Amino acid sequence: MMDIPNYTDVEQAHQIVQKYAHRTPVFSSVSINEIVGAELLFKCENLQKVGAFKFRGAYNAVFSLSEEEAQKGVATHSSGNHAAALALAARMRGIAAHIVMPENSPEIKKKAVAGYGARITFCQPTLQARESTLAKVIKETGATEIHPYNNFHVIAGQGTAAKELIEDQGDFDIIMAPVGGGGLLSGTAISAKHLLPDCMVIAAEPAGADDAYRSFHSKKWVPSENPKTIADGLLTSLGERNFQIILDKVDDIVTVSEESIVEAMRMILERMKIIIEPSSAVPLAAILEKKVDVQGKKVGIILSGGNLDLGKLPF
Repeated sequence: MMDIPNYTDVEQAHQIVQKYAHRTPVFSSVSINEIVGAELLFKCENLQKVGAFKFRGAYNAVFSLSEEEAQKGVATHSSGNHAAALALAARMRGIAAHIVMPENSPEIKKKAVAGYGARITFCQPTLQARESTLAKVIKETGATEIHPYNNFHVIAGQGTAAKELIEDQGDFDIIMAPVGGGGLLSGTAISAKHLLPDCMVIAAEPAGADDAYRSFHSKKWVPSENPKTIADGLLTSLGERNFQIILDKVDDIVTVSEESIVEAMRMILERMKIIIEPSSAVPLAAILEKKVDVQGKKVGIILSGGNLDLGKLPF
C-alpha cells in the first residue's frame, strides 16, 4: 500500500506553507452568479506565488526534506507551473533545482523556471521522454525527485487551498477543481471531506484529455494517450496515490469541450477582471455546460493558475 496523506498531514503542511504562501482571496461575481443560478466563490490561486496552487505542494515538499536530502537538491519533470514552484521553493531553501521540461512548454513557463534559477534540461514532449530524462538527471546529481502530483507532501500541500477556502467562507454544497495529474483534486478532496462531510467534491476535465474521467468511471487506471486540449496544465495521467484518494473521496468527474473552456475563460476575464490560464476555466465550463447541477447552491471553485501566454489568447 502506498502512503496516503490524511487531513492531519494537510494541517501540518499548512503550518509550513502559510509562512510564505499567499492566503489567496476568494472572489465572486454577481453577473456570473445570475447567469448560472448559483453562488460561485472562486479561490484565486492564480494570485498565488508563481501564479499557481503548485507553490503550496512544492514548498511543503522542499521544506519537509532532511538536511542531508536537501543538500543534493531536488528534481522533477513538469511542463510549467510545478517546475516554477519547485524552482522557487528550492531557491528559498538555498538548494539546487533540476527541471526536465518538454520542448513545447509554454514560453511564459520556460521563462519563469529559468528566472527562478533552476537548471533546465529540455526533452521530447512525451511522458516516456520526460521520465527517462529525469532518471538520467537524478542518477547524475543524486537529487530527490519531487513528483508534480504523485507525492505525499505535494498532495498535503495542495490540500491547504481548500482548507483556507472552507475556513474563510464556511459551508459549501459543492467544491470543484480541475483535474490533470490529480494533485489539486486529491488534496482538495481530503480537506473538503474532512471539514464538510456532506459537501460534494466534483472535478472537471477537458474532453480531449479525459483519462481521469475514464479512470474514475471505470474504477480502473487509464493512462493519458495523445491528449489534445488548450488546458496545457491538464495533459498528464493521474498519479497512483492521487487515483486512490480520488476513488475514495471524489463524488464525480465530468468532461467539457474546448469551446466551453474558452467561453469560461472569457467570462472570468471580462466579468471578474482577473487573468486565468485555460486549466482554471474548466470547472466553470462544466457549470456552463450544465454538467453539474448547481441551481440554488453554494459552490467553491479553485482557480488553479494564472500563467496565461498572452501571445496565444484563444479569442
